[in-house]
Amino acid sequence: MISGVAEAALQVALELERASTLSLIQDAVRAFTRRFGYDRFVLFSVSSSGDDLVDRIFWVEGNWWDDDQTVDAQTYVTRCPVTRHILEARGPFFWTKTHCATGDRYRIVRRPVGPGPHGLQVPVFGPRGLEGAMSLGGDHIDSSPDARLVLAIVATAAFNAARRLLQSPCSEGVRQLSVREREVLTWTAAGRRHADIAATLGLSERTVENHLRAARRRLGVATTAQAIKIAIRNGELGDGGDQLDG
Repeated sequence: MISGVAEAALQVALELERASTLSLIQDAVRAFTRRFGYDRFVLFSVSSSGDDLVDRIFWVEGNWWDDDQTVDAQTYVTRCPVTRHILEARGPFFWTKTHCATGDRYRIVRRPVGPGPHGLQVPVFGPRGLEGAMSLGGDHIDSSPDARLVLAIVATAAFNAARRLLQSPCSEGVRQLSVREREVLTWTAAGRRHADIAATLGLSERTVENHLRAARRRLGVATTAQAIKIAIRNGELGDGGDQLDG
């Protein structure tokens, strides 16, 4: 049984290595982890600057908060207290959430038992140290040592595949900003207020925020600061100050 699951995990890792789109990565992970009871996923890279833990979220999916609401990157980063534990972890770890009078309580545990939700967080390390992580969750999960081992293999392969696709120069079509998103983001990077940008472009402040939100979503990040960082790295931002003053 163990050898069969391990062989399946290696096959999935090879499939992820060959994946050409994010949807293929997602399909492979969903299919493999379903047998272990997981139906919630977050895959993200870690910031090297130290200002923000989460640099970019590649994929977030599932009923993480038991309220059937759609979970976006900003919501996950804001509401998940478990994520920062990856800074102290040296390997995959389980977490569990329990309901109490004061609200939800998250704990890092050796092995979760009882009613869920529970989950597994898999830190991914590389030459620069901690580079990213994948979190998996579910109400009735297999938390055996064998499951933790094979899920760590698949999660690491998924992270490497997603980073290769979404952070390489070949993926411009996936993350390229629209002209208006680039303008608004550039001027935001130059320190201009939403009201100033709106007046210059003849837009409402709400429309300016909508463009920023769209830019964050397109770049797969949780904050505008992270979007600016990635857009600068991609060479998509010009000199916003000159554009405004000209």
